[in-house]
Amino acid sequence: MLKLVKQAGQTIYRIWFYVLVATPILLFFPFLVIFASREAWYPQFFWMARNLWARFILYGMFCFPKVKYEQRLVKRKSYMLVANHTSMLDIMLMLVVSRNPFVFVGKKELVKIPLFGFFYKRVCIMVDRDSTQSRTGVYRRAQRRLQQGLSICIFPEGGVPEEHVLLDKFKDGAFKMAIAHKIPVVPMTFYDNKERFSFTFFSGGPGKCRARVHSFVETHSIRPEDTADLRNSVRETILNDLTKNS
Repeated sequence: MLKLVKQAGQTIYRIWFYVLVATPILLFFPFLVIFASREAWYPQFFWMARNLWARFILYGMFCFPKVKYEQRLVKRKSYMLVANHTSMLDIMLMLVVSRNPFVFVGKKELVKIPLFGFFYKRVCIMVDRDSTQSRTGVYRRAQRRLQQGLSICIFPEGGVPEEHVLLDKFKDGAFKMAIAHKIPVVPMTFYDNKERFSFTFFSGGPGKCRARVHSFVETHSIRPEDTADLRNSVRETILNDLTKNS
């Protein structure tokens, strides 16, 4: 009986999440459409996504963000933001962590999500990981966004790993891009999002959403052939932190 009550609560909790996701989009739909219609207006779109959408969802879920910064992002400077990926809350928490406007690089399948997908395909850089042409196009689109003074965010695991995997292997894309454009890599650890709202249906619940922004890794002196070393170093930083604090 207790198990059924718990599962009923978790079901309501999941439904409530999607209500929270949709509500600000519906309320501010005209403004979001306008700001998403031109790349020059993306900072205004980002402000709304960060303050009126992401925070609304996190606090509405009683998932309270708590962020520690080893180093602060500098306003109007471009970065490569990377973090472990375990939950849909990672998107909201990343938006809260960074005041600097950034663009997500993510899989094209997310376009299929109602409402969210409508804006996702207009403001994010989509990639088909099975297409070499698509992966090559990402670099070109990312370069244009960096030239506009934006940052880029990639979850380098390339997807959400199985529940038992603490941190999956990292793919090269984020690190190749950071080296090519000589922008700092900003490693982040998200500790609690899997516990708050994982992809397992009967799971999750309110609580803290802790994050740590680690010291940045400068890429000015890193050569393209050293991509693997950069990738492994950043992964080791996040993995060690997860191991100590999970």
